[in-house]
Formats: sequence, C-alpha cells, structure tokens
Amino acid sequence: MNPFVKGFSEGILPPEPITVSQWSDSYRQLSARASLEHGLWRTSRTPYLKEPMDLLGVENTDIQRVVLMFGCQLGKSEMMINAMMYYIDRNPAPMLMVTPTIDQCRKMAVQRLEPAFDETPCIKDKLPKKRAKDKSNSMFMKEFPNGLLMLTGSNSSIGLRSAPIRYLLMDEVSSFQESVSSTSGTEEGDPCSLAEKRTSNFPNRKILLTSTPTEKGHCRIEQEFLNSDMRYFNVKAPCCGGFQVLKFEQFKWEEGKPDTVEYECAICKERFPEAYKTQMLTHGKWVATKPIKNKTAGFHLSSIYSPAGWCDWPTIIAEREAANESPAMLRSWLNTRMGETFDESYMASITIDSLLDKLDDYEPATIPEDVLCLVAGVDVQGGGGTKDERLECSVFGVSKSDIEGKEELWLIEHFVLYGDPTQNQVWLGLDTILDSSYDHPKGGKLKIQAMAVDSGGLATHSVYNWCRLRKRKGVIPIKGSSLQNQPVINTGKNVNISLRGMKTAQTVKIYSVGGDTIKDELFPRIRMSKGIHFHKKTTEEYFKELTGEYKDSKLNNARRRVYRYVQKRNQSVEKLDCCVYAYAAWHFILKQIPITKIFIYLEEKLENNAKKPEKRQNLKKNSTNTTKRYDVFNWN
Repeated sequence: MNPFVKGFSEGILPPEPITVSQWSDSYRQLSARASLEHGLWRTSRTPYLKEPMDLLGVENTDIQRVVLMFGCQLGKSEMMINAMMYYIDRNPAPMLMVTPTIDQCRKMAVQRLEPAFDETPCIKDKLPKKRAKDKSNSMFMKEFPNGLLMLTGSNSSIGLRSAPIRYLLMDEVSSFQESVSSTSGTEEGDPCSLAEKRTSNFPNRKILLTSTPTEKGHCRIEQEFLNSDMRYFNVKAPCCGGFQVLKFEQFKWEEGKPDTVEYECAICKERFPEAYKTQMLTHGKWVATKPIKNKTAGFHLSSIYSPAGWCDWPTIIAEREAANESPAMLRSWLNTRMGETFDESYMASITIDSLLDKLDDYEPATIPEDVLCLVAGVDVQGGGGTKDERLECSVFGVSKSDIEGKEELWLIEHFVLYGDPTQNQVWLGLDTILDSSYDHPKGGKLKIQAMAVDSGGLATHSVYNWCRLRKRKGVIPIKGSSLQNQPVINTGKNVNISLRGMKTAQTVKIYSVGGDTIKDELFPRIRMSKGIHFHKKTTEEYFKELTGEYKDSKLNNARRRVYRYVQKRNQSVEKLDCCVYAYAAWHFILKQIPITKIFIYLEEKLENNAKKPEKRQNLKKNSTNTTKRYDVFNWN
C-alpha cells in the first residue's frame, strides 16, 4: 500500500479497542535489567492486577481514580508502567508521574522506565533518539506524538503545578510530604491535591495512586482507600469452594517452624498448603465492600497473595515471629507484608491489670537463676531545696535471650532516696546500693557492674563529681539526646566539672543516650511480656510510671512527620527513666565486650566466683589459657 494512503487510513480510523492488560500481554517486554522474570509480560502471573489495570483503560468511563494499597513486591509499580506505556502507544496525551522525591524520580527513570522503554519496540519507536542536550528525551521529560511524559517529586512545587495533564500516576503516595513549600518558603498544601488539580480540564482523566501504607491516621493511601469502594481479592478455597479473603489470622503452624504453615479455611475450617495458591489466584475475583464514590475504585492486597516463587508463606511467618521483639520490624512487616497501617500509639492501650497478671515468680532483691549481670539506672530529681528532691534507682538483672544478639531484663529492686542531690548525704545512700552484693542461686555473688546516672537536672555538676570518683566501678553520667534515631549510647565526650560555681581542672566523660531508641526497644517487650521480667511484688504504681508515655507524631519544619514519646497527663515517669538508663548502662558494657562473647565471659566469671577463694587462686596460677580476657571493671 502507498505509504501516504496507509498513513491517511491509520489517521482517520479509530484504534481497535484494547484494555491495558490485553495491550501488556501483547507488547510489554520486561527487561532483564529490572526484572527477574524478563520477557513478555503475562497478566496470568499476577491475576489480581487485571481488574485495576483495565479500569485505567480509556474505554472505561465509570472510574477515573484507581487506588492500590498493596504490600511490597506485588507488581504495582510494573502495573503503573504498563498503564504509562499503554497511554503512549494507544491514547497519547500529557502525562505526569510523581514519586516521593526528585532523587527517587531519578532512580525510577534509570532503573525501571528506561529499560522498559528500550525493551518494548512500539514504545521505543515513538520516543526521540537520545542526544546530548536534547530536552525532548531527558530523564525528567519525554516527548512522543501528541503527548509528553513528565516526571517530578512530591517535594517540587513547580513540578506539581506547571501544566495541564490528562494522566496522573503517583507512586508511594504515603511517603509524600504532607505539605509542599514553594522556593520562597510559602506553604502550597498537599502535593496529591496540587497534582490532581492539573487534570481538572480533562473530563476523561485517569489517576492512579499506589503505595504501601505507613502510620495509622496519617497514611495518605489508607485515606484514599477508605474513601473508595474498598475492594478485596476473594479466592476460591480448594477444600469447600467458598470464596474468601486470605487473612493472616487463618495461618496455622508450629511455633518456631514456619515451614509447617497451612491455611485454615474460614468457612469449613479445613486446612490446606500453599501449593494451591496458584490455582486460587487464577479463579480469584475482586469484591467491593462499599458503593462507588467519586469515581474511585480502591484495591487492598497483602503479600499472602504473592505469586509462587516470589514471597512464600513460610517467609511471612518467619518474619512475623522475628518481629515480636522489635517495633521497627513489626511496623515494617505490617506495612510491607500485610499492606496495613501501623498504630504508633499502641502503648497507650496497655492496661496495668494485664501487666500485674504476668508477674514472674521471684522475690524482690533476689537473683533469678538465669541472671548473669547487674546494671542500674539512676534518675535525679530536683536539687538546691526544690520540692520532692530525690534519687530513684532501678537495679536490673541481665540474662541471655533465646533470640541471637538479644538479652532479657529482670527487675531486681527499685529504690527511692530522699534528699538534696546537690549535697553529699543522699549520694551516700546510692554508694550503699552500688557496693551491695546479691547472692546468686548457683553460688557466688553479683554486684552492679555498670550504673548510668542522669545528669540533666538541677544537680548536674554534683552528678559529674560523684560519677568521676566512681569511674572504676562502671559509673557514668548520661544525658538524653533530643535528636531522633540516635544510638542507645554514644562514645562520650569530656566536660569540665564545676564545684560551687567555680570551674575545676577535673573532667568527666558524659555519654549521650538515645532515649527514643531505647523506648522503641523496651515498649514492645513490656507490651508483649517478652524479654523483660518483673518480680512478684511489683506494684500498680510502678507500672503506671513505667507506661507513663506514649508515641505521638507531628510535622517538623521540613513538613516531614516525626515521632516522639509524650508523657501522659499528670503522670510521673521516673520508673521508666530508670529502666531506660539501666538499659543504657548494659549497652555501656557492650561497648567493651561484644554481645556474642559477653555471656560466655559472665558465665565463667560466675562459675569461678562460686568456687572457694583458694581454689580460684590455684586456677589462676595454673592457667595456660592465652585467649583474650575481659575485665568489666577496667573502664577507660
């Protein structure tokens, strides 16, 4: 056919109707640079993506906005690229893709988009050839016949409001800034809303929002999903044929053996293995739980649905068991595997009665058999004649945990010493606690091997001087850090000591403590009663102070959400502070002796301590062991 006639015919004839999934199955090539399963795209590999993909097609006029609240690595970003390439090939128009930051936008272009465009011939032919200084095919803008693709970050106000667009694709919207600022510093509002306003001139617009969720109550993708028709993927059970949503609560396995996991049918209660998952996905269907509102379809999917060869059920179980001891791991597991939000204020839901019901069967001031080390934390209140001036001190025992690289804490005693911290008398009482020893049930005695004393109050230099004189006993002054994500305890810095307002030549090393980091570690233990123990006479008042804070969030000056611990109204927290400082004292020991060796050393030390003095002396004389020895009392 004459090229002119062919071109004229193609120009006046409408394109054949085709859905995004059909186009992808026919043309989309997955690059080996960006995908493990390279080659022609197969929607049958991820059947749950077919419906949301097809709703993005221009043939569908009932839905304008598609929301995906998915776990990680389920194909949502590749689905977005499919829709993008479909628009370029079949229905070209101005298009904008938004990622959380400009840097992530750059990574998306290099790692995902460029390989996808290069491997798919019908797209590569429509894009200009790459040339130096050619703005029509740059990293952040690509022109094609009758349209262009622009890429920007949610932190760029200029990129979000520069030109009208028909197609808007937003990836990981829960990581967007909650409010974007102009170059002059003026607040311009929510980046998602700013970007969506650019589509207002197009009645046939299409908008896609995808993300793994983040914090409950502050998660953009959760808000969008709740304002949609809330669709869940229902699969056909192999046992009874009933359709149901796969939920983690239906998993059954032997504790500590993830490979034994099976799924218990919510309808007939029969159990079946993961081998049926491919069959179930093939016959699955999306079911809406609410009427369509604002032309928005919302989809939720967890990693339980991950196709064979990606994330299997034993992996999900193993990660969940590992997350029991860490809020950071639990949050990550909920967000990325379950596709659910994490409630940062969960500590506020702890009841005192639940803690009192789980007290351990040992007396105060006695050492449980597993304990190998004693540490203490001291909180200093008031000074110089102020009200309720005192010292509070908690002594904790430390034992080896079943979890590698972890320890367990045991409350031994809590002391309250009334007196002015700027005077010597109250410190004599703390000396008595520091020098006291406890009988161990295996024989021998234990003494406090590290003590961390708060220096942030009104008696700072009294604390400095007392700690300096007891440096060889493992006593250190500490100060809480106001910064986030700080280490449990830093390397310390020397400061001068002042006595009666006069500086002296004497110095002491003070250590900064990451209080929020420690609380992130301790609160899950308290909540789940794992990794921390309390003696049988621990009081209700003690637990009220121990749980006297909760985690809350606010926007910082950079418009990023930050999390801080907030004290409950009219609630003292000295017991919590002492616990935090004792944990810092334990990590002070770990700065000298690695946790992989500390418990071996402490067991040997206790065993030798339990023997008669003369026998220990003979062992020292006859010993030929040349391995490295540690002395936790030899502090630098």
